[in-house]
Amino acid sequence: MLIDFNTFKEITIPGLNSGSGSVSAKMSPFSGGKVMTAKIPAGAGIGMHRHETSVDINYVISGTGRALCGEAEELLSPGTCHICPVGSSHCIENTGSDDLVLFTAVYEI
Repeated sequence: MLIDFNTFKEITIPGLNSGSGSVSAKMSPFSGGKVMTAKIPAGAGIGMHRHETSVDINYVISGTGRALCGEAEELLSPGTCHICPVGSSHCIENTGSDDLVLFTAVYEI
């Protein structure tokens, strides 16, 4: 299955999971989950939320940020990958001056 994100409309989601600012995303659902590219502007973030039935895998394409998963703080930079396992809670925030760009795969368990 080929997914061409260039063909998807970018949506903007203000206050995603009660986070700060807005997040822009291009999403492609598939049986058992979804994949997306997400852009988190400087100073914005995705609020703390729990993954009851899914695993969230976030690969950093560009920018810098941090993720909190449980009690662990993880610093995000290009080439790093943050995983939130099923049953865990996490948040992601942009700590840099450029957009934090992620490729995210969400798999339902």
